[in-house]
Amino acid sequence: MKNRPIIPYSEESYPPFPTKGTLFWRRFVPWQLVRFVVLNIKIIRIVVGGHS
Repeated sequence: MKNRPIIPYSEESYPPFPTKGTLFWRRFVPWQLVRFVVLNIKIIRIVVGGHS
């Protein structure tokens, strides 16, 4: 691969647009609830482990 400079404000200097699948999972409320519960369980484990 060649090391070519990125021109500021050009198309390649911005992140790619998310795919339809990515947008679906970001907006799908049941999936967000599952992720919320999983994240909270991880946090609770860390906090409880620190207090013992």
